Amino acid sequence: MGNPLVMTAMCTCTFGMIPSPLMVSSNQTVTMCKMMAATIMDNKFPTFGMCTSLANPTVAAATAAALGVLTPMPCVPLTVAPWAPGCPTVMVNKKPLLNNTSKLICGYGGVIQPLATPAMMVKTP
Repeated sequence: MGNPLVMTAMCTCTFGMIPSPLMVSSNQTVTMCKMMAATIMDNKFPTFGMCTSLANPTVAAATAAALGVLTPMPCVPLTVAPWAPGCPTVMVNKKPLLNNTSKLICGYGGVIQPLATPAMMVKTP
């Protein structure tokens, strides 16, 4: 099992320009390292800065207005599906725990993945 993700784990998007912290809303009772544990249903992010995906209508419109020169626009993540695969052997409030090997697809084509998590597992010999 990979490292579990918790509230404020930093994630990146392939079309975003800056990392963004994960917001945990599917669980308010289970903690790891004194932070709320994330599940595969936690797919809310404030922003990844500027978006460069032409599938994003605002980026496409700005790029067309600039005569085809890619023009990044503010990112508003469009995440509706759960993360995959998660950790199906560890359940948090009847939902699989989210770990650092999982990925999430943005509706604009970006792949969101964990960059760093404050919760680390330590293997003992």
